[in-house]
Amino acid sequence: MSTSSPEAVKKLLENMQTDLRSLSMECKKKFPPVKEAAESGIVKVKTIAARNAGILAALKENSSEVVQPFLMGCGTKEPKITQLCLAAIQRLMSHEVVSEAAAGNIINMLWQLMENGLEELKLLQTVLVLLTTNTVVHDEVLSKAIVLCFRLHFTKDNITNNTAAATVRQVVTVVFERMVAEDERFKGIVEQPPVQGNTNRRSVSTLRPSAKDAYMLFQDLCQLVNADAPYWLVGMTEMTRTFGLELLESVLNDFPGVFLQHQEFSFLLKERVCPLVIKLFSPNIKFRQGSSSAASPAPVEKPYFPICMRLLRVVSVLIKHFYGLLVTECEIFLSLLVKFLDGEKPQWLRAVAVESVHRLCVQPHLLRSFCQSYDMKQHSTKVFRDIVNALGSFIQSLFIVPNAGNTPAVSAPAGASGEGARGTAQGGTGTGGISTNLTTQAAFEYRGTWIPLMTVSIQGSAKATYLEMLDKVEPPSIPEGYAMSVAFSALLDLVRGITSMIERELAAEEEVAAEFREANPDQEWQPQPGAHLVWEEMVSACWCGLLAALSLLLDASTDETATENILKAELTMASLCGRLGLVTPRDAFITAICKASLPPHYALTVLSSNAANLSGKAYSIQGQSVQIISPSSESHQQVVAVGQPLTSQPQGTVVLTAKNIQCMRTLLNLAHCHGAVLGTSWQLVLATLQHLVWILGLKPGLGGALKPGRAVEGPSTVLTTAVMTDLPVISNILSRLFESSQYLDDVSLHHLINALCSLSLEAMEMAYGNNKEPSLFAVAKLLETGLVNMDRIEILWRPLTGHLLEVCQHPNSRMREWGAEALTALIKAGLAYKHDPPLAQNLRLQLLLLSPLKELSNVLHADIRQKQLESVLQILQSQGDSLGPGWPLVLGVIGAIRNDQGESLIRTAFQCLQLVVTDFLPTMPCTCLQIVVDVAGSFGLQNQELNISLTSIGLLWNISDYFFQRGEAITQELGKEEEALQKQAKEKGETLNRPFHPAPPFDCLWLCLYAKLGELCVDPRPAVRKSAGQTLFSTIAAHGTLLQQPTWHIVVWKVLFHLLDCVRTSSTTADKEKIESGGGNILIHHSRDTAEKQWAETWVLTLAGVARIFNTRRYLLQQLGDFFEAWEILLNHIQSAALSKNNEVSLAALKSFQEILQIVTPVKDSDRAGDAFAAMGVPPVLIDPLSASGPGRPLVRSDSLVERLTRYNGAELQAPPPGEESALEDSALWWSAWNTWYRTGTDCTKPPSGPTEKFSFIPSQPFLTALIQIFPALYQHIKANFSMEDLKKLGVILHGAVSVPISSDASPFILPSYTEAVLTSLQEAVLTALDVLQKAICVGPENLQVMYPAIFEQLLLFVEFSCKPPQYGRMETKHVANAKYNQIQLFAPAEWVALNYVPFAERSLEVVVDLYHKTACHKAVINEKVLQNIIKTLRMPLGLKYACPSESTWKLAVSSLLKVLSIGLPVARQHASSGKFDTMWPELANAFEDFLFTKSTPPDNLSIQEFQKNEAVDVEVVQLISTEILPFANFIPKDFVGQIMTMLNKGSIHSQSPSFTEAEVDVRMREEFSKVCFETLLQFSFSNKVSTPQEGYISRMALSVLLKRSQDVLRRYVEDERLSGRCPLPRQQVTEIIFVLKAVSTLMDSLKKTQPENVDGNTWAQVIALYPTLVECITCSSSEVSSALKEALGPFKDFMQPPVSRVQNGES
Repeated sequence: MSTSSPEAVKKLLENMQTDLRSLSMECKKKFPPVKEAAESGIVKVKTIAARNAGILAALKENSSEVVQPFLMGCGTKEPKITQLCLAAIQRLMSHEVVSEAAAGNIINMLWQLMENGLEELKLLQTVLVLLTTNTVVHDEVLSKAIVLCFRLHFTKDNITNNTAAATVRQVVTVVFERMVAEDERFKGIVEQPPVQGNTNRRSVSTLRPSAKDAYMLFQDLCQLVNADAPYWLVGMTEMTRTFGLELLESVLNDFPGVFLQHQEFSFLLKERVCPLVIKLFSPNIKFRQGSSSAASPAPVEKPYFPICMRLLRVVSVLIKHFYGLLVTECEIFLSLLVKFLDGEKPQWLRAVAVESVHRLCVQPHLLRSFCQSYDMKQHSTKVFRDIVNALGSFIQSLFIVPNAGNTPAVSAPAGASGEGARGTAQGGTGTGGISTNLTTQAAFEYRGTWIPLMTVSIQGSAKATYLEMLDKVEPPSIPEGYAMSVAFSALLDLVRGITSMIERELAAEEEVAAEFREANPDQEWQPQPGAHLVWEEMVSACWCGLLAALSLLLDASTDETATENILKAELTMASLCGRLGLVTPRDAFITAICKASLPPHYALTVLSSNAANLSGKAYSIQGQSVQIISPSSESHQQVVAVGQPLTSQPQGTVVLTAKNIQCMRTLLNLAHCHGAVLGTSWQLVLATLQHLVWILGLKPGLGGALKPGRAVEGPSTVLTTAVMTDLPVISNILSRLFESSQYLDDVSLHHLINALCSLSLEAMEMAYGNNKEPSLFAVAKLLETGLVNMDRIEILWRPLTGHLLEVCQHPNSRMREWGAEALTALIKAGLAYKHDPPLAQNLRLQLLLLSPLKELSNVLHADIRQKQLESVLQILQSQGDSLGPGWPLVLGVIGAIRNDQGESLIRTAFQCLQLVVTDFLPTMPCTCLQIVVDVAGSFGLQNQELNISLTSIGLLWNISDYFFQRGEAITQELGKEEEALQKQAKEKGETLNRPFHPAPPFDCLWLCLYAKLGELCVDPRPAVRKSAGQTLFSTIAAHGTLLQQPTWHIVVWKVLFHLLDCVRTSSTTADKEKIESGGGNILIHHSRDTAEKQWAETWVLTLAGVARIFNTRRYLLQQLGDFFEAWEILLNHIQSAALSKNNEVSLAALKSFQEILQIVTPVKDSDRAGDAFAAMGVPPVLIDPLSASGPGRPLVRSDSLVERLTRYNGAELQAPPPGEESALEDSALWWSAWNTWYRTGTDCTKPPSGPTEKFSFIPSQPFLTALIQIFPALYQHIKANFSMEDLKKLGVILHGAVSVPISSDASPFILPSYTEAVLTSLQEAVLTALDVLQKAICVGPENLQVMYPAIFEQLLLFVEFSCKPPQYGRMETKHVANAKYNQIQLFAPAEWVALNYVPFAERSLEVVVDLYHKTACHKAVINEKVLQNIIKTLRMPLGLKYACPSESTWKLAVSSLLKVLSIGLPVARQHASSGKFDTMWPELANAFEDFLFTKSTPPDNLSIQEFQKNEAVDVEVVQLISTEILPFANFIPKDFVGQIMTMLNKGSIHSQSPSFTEAEVDVRMREEFSKVCFETLLQFSFSNKVSTPQEGYISRMALSVLLKRSQDVLRRYVEDERLSGRCPLPRQQVTEIIFVLKAVSTLMDSLKKTQPENVDGNTWAQVIALYPTLVECITCSSSEVSSALKEALGPFKDFMQPPVSRVQNGES
């Protein structure tokens, strides 16, 4: 809120009134006048407020009156009242409502209070508020206020003194600020120039009011400091010089503009300030430390620290701001400063002096002014030079003279001198200051003098310590090393400042020059000479002093940061001298750096000669002698590397310290960044670098860059970790250094190269005759220089490569290795470089670049050849596509490799070839392609390295791919070439001679490729054969379409069949000896451990390949005239392979057979399944082409063979091109195939005759499976003429195949786990074959149906296997026992295991049932008594029942019997008259008998549930009899019915087996079965309507059987009841009796209802005979039996009086 806003004003009025009221209250009793004044004041304020709009202005006008009561209040001198009044007055001031008059009154009142010593702090506050809030106070009033503050500064109270001092400072500032503000206001107004002439300037009439105040104040300050009376500050009582100097300094520093703009003030400076300063300095100038006062007549005043220090501060300000005004005075000041650095002055004086010098050193423009104003003028002091030299000698003096204030070096802290200092570089110092206790303190150490180094200021700013100690009266003690640290900073800042200033100006000048040249290209630019003169003068003036000081410091430095800074300074000076063309100083600085880089006293002639010129001179500068000090050898530095000096005779080791490495880096930096200005110093630098590189053991790496090498010669080179981290950086800079050679002009470049060549020749000389590690610095750097100057390579190529070829032949292996490295790297880079014009257009240059590569072939050393090949490889990788005419040369280099040359060379050469094939075939001329094929082939045949042979086969495949893709282009190009060749041949009168001549050139290229692969297919190494075979067939398959038809003839007969013959011969004659594990530790799988087995694999591959070609290229081959012969030969090959004694070959032969029959859809080349598996190590033959399930796994039903084949017959058959239908279906081909199949099948399933040998060959399951699987597809093509004869042949083979046993070691894989009953693939295949046949018969013509019975016969044979497995010759086989009991020992002694035939037999049975279902009514089936055969076959399992090998068998047999009968019986009844079924009935009766009353007992472990299930099956049979047989008795032979009835009777009587426990008896008795038998008997006892005598006869028979049985049951019951006494009878017997009783009552009812004439007399008799037996039962204890008995006895009442008819009948 501003002080003039309405709210503020309102608040002010309220506050004033409150203040006045409080005042009136306080003064009520003691000071009535004050009270009255206060009250009238209140009225006055209210009146002003009411009458005026501008209240503040009105208040200010009347301020004298308003203030009056408060002034009176202060007059009371009562503390409480005084405080209240002062506060009120301050409030008025802060609202600026105090007029000048009022201000005067207030100051007077304050003065009185001051003199009375009241409220001193409040007074100061009030003065400050008054002077800062407004400018109404001027002249005398102002001076009175200032004096008041000064007086308060000198009271007894400390707080008051300090507050007053601060107030004085602020007031002085306010006075000058008012003046600045005033100047600002009058800026635009032109003033009357003051009257010229030497008038007394003290008349200040020309100044404006504020300026006048300021002038008076400053003048009085000078007076006071000089101890004179003031003119303006009247009333001062005392004053101190120190305070006065501080005030002077602050005014000069804060308001330099005032003194520079106003002559009056400048005059004060010259006339008052400078003399004052010089006068006050005098004690310091005269004083000599240590000179006794007795010697000098006048006593010398001792220098006084506070004043001297403040004087130096004033001097610094004067020089900084007013140098231009005070040139002469400044010369005096500067000379004084230099004197103060003298060794005789007190320590503190030197310290503050050096701080002052530092302040100058950070102002380079000031330094330049010094140089221009003094050094460049004649007869003037050389101030600038003196300052630098003074600093230098100051530093030297610190080392040489242990000063009184310095502790002697002996007592230096133990950690820093001696061994302790070694830790410095490793510990890694802080910023060079006093770092943590862990690191050693940074310090300088020289010949026993140890001086610590402190951080005194940030770089570029001079922050002083002692110049700031304004509160100290006594000279402080200066810590050791402080002066050194400041001097060191000053030196560095000096160098940094000068160099950066000059460089900036140089850069600006260059810019101007560039602009000038652009604008006026024809004129020469003339620089301003003046500037250069100043720069040169500055450098000349300071370099000696700098170099002396810096060299000493560098030698003494123990701190990395300090060293870094010193080196940087030397570096920048060297480069600046170079730029300014000052040769001597430049070389001096460079030599210093070089020397510091090398170990002390290292013999390097280049340096010593150069240093001699310098060290001889001692520079004497105005009596101060600056020596260039020789290095002290015992400086304690951390050793980071120990190496050998580079000399021909090793002389022990030399030591490099961390500092040497640092210097080396600086040297590198210098050469890299400032190479352009080095001129003749290059020689120094390079020689030094070579020696350092050697000592460090850096060895050249890629592209010539130097990398840390391994310690080559024993322990001579030792590097610490500290230096290890530096090395990569150093080597990096080294490389960059030579990279910058690209900016040199041609002449300098040649000089550089010549210098390097001569260094290299020296190194070669040194390396002759010993195998000592050579120095490769020069070779490496030649390479680097060549690489960066590619754009002008022609001018260097000959000298460079000429020298390097010499190096390549050097006997020292490292040397020549590097020669080769450098040479090949240059060739590669030369080819890669984008020349202008490009290489493609500059053939001469291309040949120039490639010729050294060719010359390398003449070198005999293998390592050089290796290098040559490697570089060929890299050239290919980078420039392969632009070689053009250079190809024959390159291929020549690659192909010139033979077996005797060792693996690694072959490997490298091969890599080159690989690259050519993968990347560069398109870019080379087509005539080179055949060379490529030959070279690749020769790599395949070499025997040094198997992998290369294999890969080269892969390359041949890639080449073929390339031929295929670029066919047209190649054909055209070769065509042109061919024409040219033929033309030449004609001219010479010769015939054209090339392989496969009549074929066109492109086909010849293919044939060359096939021929090469063919050679490789019979290589002695199996892996090569395999790979070559796969490749040969894949290429033919994939790219054969490109060949012309006549060429195919050559392929089939000359390539493929020729290959098959060779392979067959080799396979059959191969060695059967076991091969021990292949070389070393390669294990050979047992399936490949003889040569024979390995050749078998080749045979498999070859056969499969040829078959695939015949399959995929069928249409093409059929157009050749001799296809049928070829087909026969192929089948012959397949047959001989199939019958070979090697499982793998035989199975594969069948696979090929399948393939040529096109059972397998031809595999597309892109997914060559065989190849994929082969890659996984699975022999291709084990891939079962027809079933996804492998051998031994069940075929998934849903995708059974049949379905596949039906699909196959549909869409999937390869649609032949139109018009070739007949060719594909050519039946001659198919019958030829059938004959082959039949011959193969018969031969392989024939059981061995006679007792078997241990080694007799038995075909494997997969083989037989594959064989049988071929039939269905083959059948599709020959079904038209397939005869009964053929069917019999087929049957023999199928039967034979199923009977073949499995070798016991294969059984775990082929036999399924025995808990699940499944078919083997072979059995599945056999059934499928029959299935295909029957389906074909089903849809075929009538005449085919005669084959049905034959099929049934075959199937029924298989069904029998369930109970008696087949024999295979006289072989001992171990049968797999009943699967249910798992009684199997897998590895039983028997050699062969017969299969578990049960699942197969069962499946066959299912097929029989299905087939019978379809064909029951067929004539052939009826005539051939198929049903009878079925029943006959089923009798065996039914009879065996529990004795069957597998329980499932008899169950299936029953269900099958039931199904067959349900279909067959109606047919049999239909044909009853024909007698074709007569023989069947007895069979059937026997079957029932055998099954229902089996001789085998159920196993003991049969559970009750199982038993009940089995019983249910028996019941089903009885039900069948009751539904399908008995109702049709009139169509059925009588004796058959009789047999059935007897059976039922037998069944209805419980047969009890003795082994049952009591609890089980009722279940085990087959109660349900008996019941059903009984019910059936019953059912057929009461036929109401007898339609035929036959039926009546059944009823009679049934009835008598029934009654007989009832009688038996009742009698047995009565007996048992009697015997059992009190024990109840078994539950099951009770049930039986109840059942019989119910049956009796049912029978009685039926008899009642029946016509009497229908009932046989016999029956009546039997019924009545039951009665007594029933009566006997009355005694039974069971209630259930009693109630049943009641019902049974009831109906007998009807017999009590026999009807008449019955009697009559009886009579009749």
